[in-house]
Amino acid sequence: MQLSIKPLGISQNKLGRDLGVPAQRINEIVRGQRSITVDTALRLARDFQTTPQFWLNLQSRYELEMAQETRLVERITREVRNRDRSLGG
Repeated sequence: MQLSIKPLGISQNKLGRDLGVPAQRINEIVRGQRSITVDTALRLARDFQTTPQFWLNLQSRYELEMAQETRLVERITREVRNRDRSLGG
């Protein structure tokens, strides 16, 4: 079954064709198995009349949310020391 890009009702195959990329790339992005690259951001921006930065910001936000969910932030907080700024180091 082909999933739709909600709320626009665009199939992944159609979006892939419109962007000039394989539908598999779109499917992997939708499923969170592939990141939005600069190439894909440029293509999405042209197709949807937005900016590439919009799509890259969405990717960054998604990655930060995933880091929170996997407790990566907590682990890094335990492992990385705060630099003593008063010593200039």
